[in-house]
This record gives sequence, structure tokens and C-alpha cells, in this order.
Amino acid sequence: MKYPLYLLTYLFLFIIMGVQSQNNPAYKRLTAEEERVIVYKGTERPFTGTFYEHSEEGNYTCKRCGAPLYKSEDKFDAHCGWPSFDDEIPGAIQRNLDADGRRTEIVCANCGAHLGHVFEGEHFTDKNIRHCVNSISLNFVPITLPSEKKLHTAYFASGCFWGTQYHFQKKQGVISTEVGYMGGHRDKPSYQQVCTGQTGHAETTKVVFDPKLISYEDLAILFFETHDQSELNRQGPDIGTQYRSEIFYTNEEQKETAEKLIQILKNKGYKVATQLSKADTFWKAEDYHQNYYENKGGSPYCHIYQKKF
Repeated sequence: MKYPLYLLTYLFLFIIMGVQSQNNPAYKRLTAEEERVIVYKGTERPFTGTFYEHSEEGNYTCKRCGAPLYKSEDKFDAHCGWPSFDDEIPGAIQRNLDADGRRTEIVCANCGAHLGHVFEGEHFTDKNIRHCVNSISLNFVPITLPSEKKLHTAYFASGCFWGTQYHFQKKQGVISTEVGYMGGHRDKPSYQQVCTGQTGHAETTKVVFDPKLISYEDLAILFFETHDQSELNRQGPDIGTQYRSEIFYTNEEQKETAEKLIQILKNKGYKVATQLSKADTFWKAEDYHQNYYENKGGSPYCHIYQKKF
């Protein structure tokens, strides 16, 4: 049987690439399935990849050579079955036109590993671009602090996040705080979008703390004692679902602690409208919202401390 010259050429290149992939000491040795996608430009089945619903903070790197490719802050859910990014680490990605001239392939600029394809004009995000990447082509390196193994994270929503952050950042044992949005259905929401009440997000404060210096229970008590947990979708003059009282727990221990405190409040005769939800993606708010009272001066108008426990 005779084969066209271009098919023989492609076959030869694939064989050479496979040999290089396995013999180059700088490259990770690939499994058969990894090689099928990364070397021979295959595609993994949709909704099966490790990183499709992955939301941890860090960088996504090339499975074969380890080069950094994407930041977690640029990842979004396109509901397509594969990890999607609307930006890349500068210089990390090379674009090649597919042989059929219809799609644009993306590969690691360092080693040429096949990642997937890039699409424009779909309007998923403001950047209007989607890198559709195979999970099997990626590894993930989480962002870590020197003592991160000793630090824990909590998320609290109690009305305007300016006031919530004000009280938590003054507590000994709290390492850092950020304000943002959680609990909604839109990726990378803006403050203006959240204020419409249509994104489903709550104004949320992220609290990173040292459990050796302060417990999660102490933080949850502070949460309840610095806002009116009986209010539904409001705090003082601020009205809307974005101002609801909600604890976003990161594990079952945090959930059980919150449930215990809520029961104590009810036993004391307090009404509790606080919701408990599993933490999902935390979208950091705009810079002008961060450390608002620390930068502007003054104190919260609807977060007044009241001892309840």
C-alpha cells in the first residue's frame, strides 16, 4: 500500500517527538495516555479532567517540562468540559494553526507539548478569549506561604465587607484579611454587578489565621458579635442579598463549630438568619475596597460589637 508523502512525514515526526519526549532527561516520563494527548495531539474526554472544576490558588504548569503556563486567577468555568483560561503567563504559550486551517492549537512554548486550542469571540469574559486546555497536559503548583501548613482560612459574610474586615483585621492571631465576593454564579464579578443582586454573591471577608494563636470558634464568635445575625438580606441601612449573613465553611469541623454557636444563640433566645454554605471560589474585590476603614479612617456604621456569648 502506498501512503501520501505528507502522511509519512507526519508519522516520522510523531515517532521522533515520542522518542524525544521519553529520552530527554529534562522532561517528565509520560504515561501512554499522557503521550497520546501531549505528543500526538489527542484530546481527553470532556468533564473527566482533574482540573476541570479545580479552584485552588496557584499556577498551572506544563506536565512534560514543568514550565509555568497559567495563573489560577485567569481560570473560569466555560461549562465546556475542559479547564478554561482567559489569559496566559507572558511568553508561555505558542500558537499554531491546525493542519485543516480551522482551529488554532496552543502548545507549551518551552517544549512544544500540546495543550489544546484557543478560541476568540465567545464573550465568556471581558477578555473575550478562551484557552481550552486538557487537564492531562497540566500540573498544578499551589501558592504557599513559608508557614502555610500552620495557617487556616475562614470566610465570613456579615453585610458590608468594609465593617467585617475592620473587626477581623484587629484580632490577634489573624495573619491577613481580604474582602471579595462568594456564593454566586458569575465568574470574576465586579462590585457594580454584585450590587444588582443578580449574581448571587455575598460581600465576603477572607480571614487567614494562625490556629495556634486564635481558634476558628473565636473568629466565628467575633462574626456573630459584630453584626445582627437576625437580619435577613440586610445590615442596617444596607439592603440586598449581597448583605446577607452567611458563613462559608471550608471543612466539616468549621461547619460543626458554626452549627454549635448558632444553637447556643437560639437557646439564648436570639433569632438567627445566618446561612451556612460550603466555601466555593472567592473573587477578590477591587483594590479600593481593601482595608477601607484603615485607609479612610473612621469606624463601621453597622458593625457594632455586642457581647452575645
